[in-house]
Amino acid sequence: MELNGVGAIVTGGASGLGGATAEMLARMDAKVTIFDLNEEAGEAHAAKIGGKFIKVNVVDDASVTDGIAAAEAAHGIARVLVNCAGVAIAMKTVGRETAPHPLDQFRKVVEINLIGTFNVISKFAARLSLAEPIGEERGVIINTASVAAFEGQIGQAAYSASKGGVAGMTLPIARDLSQFGIRVCTIAPGIFWTPMLGGLPQAAQDSLGKQVPFPSRLGRPEEYALLVQSIIANPMLNGETIRLDGAIRMAPR
Repeated sequence: MELNGVGAIVTGGASGLGGATAEMLARMDAKVTIFDLNEEAGEAHAAKIGGKFIKVNVVDDASVTDGIAAAEAAHGIARVLVNCAGVAIAMKTVGRETAPHPLDQFRKVVEINLIGTFNVISKFAARLSLAEPIGEERGVIINTASVAAFEGQIGQAAYSASKGGVAGMTLPIARDLSQFGIRVCTIAPGIFWTPMLGGLPQAAQDSLGKQVPFPSRLGRPEEYALLVQSIIANPMLNGETIRLDGAIRMAPR
């Protein structure tokens, strides 16, 4: 799919992987709408790339419905969706003093990362299914999982469950949406630089990067965005979860 003049939505697009993706899409002349809860960062990044910011809570039905409608009013029907909104916690199944993992924390991670992703997908695809195709397809959906979906580390039960769910639903959703000519893929990043990791001392960042076989460094958000670009461009990429990890396989801790 050619991106020139095409409407695109990026959830979690104010910074990090989503921010780099929004910037790449704008550079390719897509009409980009950022969905995020961080108004200050979202407005600033949208202004930087010439896009639009809408405050959207991905787990709220009305918020997502209204956000998709507002994006369409500004840029026409969106043909590309990239889901980058997500959260992470580090919490063991049984913690200190044999305390069980708080269920509300587990539920929150799954709700945002998995249910929130599906919420945006279903509403985006329902609207897009009514549009005319462009060539042989109507649009593309790209989700964000993690290598933790396959090799979750100690303390990642909630995060791994949520990202494993994203990877697991990729193929059935691609099959569901095939009748509409909408492709669905998922990217599973390894250890990538994010604003959260950016707060660590440089020595700690370097130590994390050395765990990656090659290249032995943190992944760069623009490398994630480059894979997004490739998926959009290649019509035979569908129903797949693609690892983007420098050949790392995560150790228990």
